[in-house]
Amino acid sequence: MHSLSQRLLISVSIPLAIFFGVMMMVLDNGFRELADRSLQQLLDSQMVALIAAAEPQPDGRYAPESADLTPRLRTPRSGLYAQIVSRKTDAVWRSPSTAGSTIDFGPMRAAGVRDISYGDNGHERIEIESRGIEFEDRTGHVELTFSVAASLTPYEQQLWAFRRKLFGWFSGLMLALLAALAGVLRWVLSPVRRMEREIREVEEGRSDVLGGGYPRELSGVAGNLNTLLIGERKRVARYRDTLGNLAHSLKTPLAVMRAAISSNSGVSEAVINPEIDKMSAIIEHQLKRAAASGGALLGQAPVEVGPMVSELRVALLKVYARKDLSIELVVPQACQFVGDRGDLTELLGNVLDNACKWCRSVVRLTATMHDASEARQKLSIVVEDDGPGISAEDRIRIGQRGVRTDETVPGHGIGLSMVQDTVELYSGTMTIGESSALGGAAFEIRLPGR
Repeated sequence: MHSLSQRLLISVSIPLAIFFGVMMMVLDNGFRELADRSLQQLLDSQMVALIAAAEPQPDGRYAPESADLTPRLRTPRSGLYAQIVSRKTDAVWRSPSTAGSTIDFGPMRAAGVRDISYGDNGHERIEIESRGIEFEDRTGHVELTFSVAASLTPYEQQLWAFRRKLFGWFSGLMLALLAALAGVLRWVLSPVRRMEREIREVEEGRSDVLGGGYPRELSGVAGNLNTLLIGERKRVARYRDTLGNLAHSLKTPLAVMRAAISSNSGVSEAVINPEIDKMSAIIEHQLKRAAASGGALLGQAPVEVGPMVSELRVALLKVYARKDLSIELVVPQACQFVGDRGDLTELLGNVLDNACKWCRSVVRLTATMHDASEARQKLSIVVEDDGPGISAEDRIRIGQRGVRTDETVPGHGIGLSMVQDTVELYSGTMTIGESSALGGAAFEIRLPGR
């Protein structure tokens, strides 16, 4: 069984059927005990009435007057029968209801004996109660056996009618409960079927991601699946774009080199070396971009921001040892980045290197967590410096590949472009402020964190 609904229905219907079966047995047993008690009371009451009404007859028998008998004992084959037997005279009296019947009430009972037996009266079963009684009359000691019998057919018919009704009611109730349960399961499992349908649509290319609005128990599954889908789609697109960008970017340097070689057999290094450097920078940029993890994926351990930026600080202070440089870090211990450690190192390394390159003496990195923000922008990292800052025009262009605000400063202009690409891969944001508290540039980066 590959269906959760079938499994739940079967797992519930089996205990339910057992429960109803036990309940039917209990009720059936209770009804039979009640019927047996009612029949016993009838026999006891008829036995007492018969003993009280019995009188000696001239022929030596003991018999009640006809007027003292109940209507059923006076009616042939009524289902209620009686007999009185005398041991002394072997005289037998039978009620008029035994006319035409062949009931065997059994042998004489000793005085004080009371027993219950069962017999047949042709087409019906009967229950017989017999009592042995001894008393003294004018002729001496007399031993009599009083017997009263009742047909079991009406009680058996009532029992079977009760069983049929009981089975019908319980079967109907069980089916109604299972139908109600099936409806509840259909409603409860509708989000699962919706997720299955949306996954099939994604597989068939009719949808890009799963929809929203799932219950709390499934919202995490849907979100993680969307993360996988988006990450995989971004990775494929990034590989495709990287190859296209690499091919397109190398056309110009190669064209320059081809033109220089064809026009002048003695090509100078001043022409070739810049083009080679440009090609190396382009290849380095595209390879780093292709190597980026592509965003926060499932199963990644969070990265502690504090230790990682401390390592960058030590490395940058060595690189800019000739500069009177101070790098301040304000990073709470609880700050964590949800993503690849290499991506964060490359991203912050470029931003800090850019700040160290342009600052006068101070660079500050501040990390904070914003619990109220969207999950992919909870971590805020602000990098400031006391340099000349960035003009409004340059703030618009600075994220583009190959753009540098000052051509006299060494570099290829691809560092901030790499930062922008990585931030977009994580669905984050990068904002360049007008000025920082230190007087220079201010970069704020929002990334997934916790």
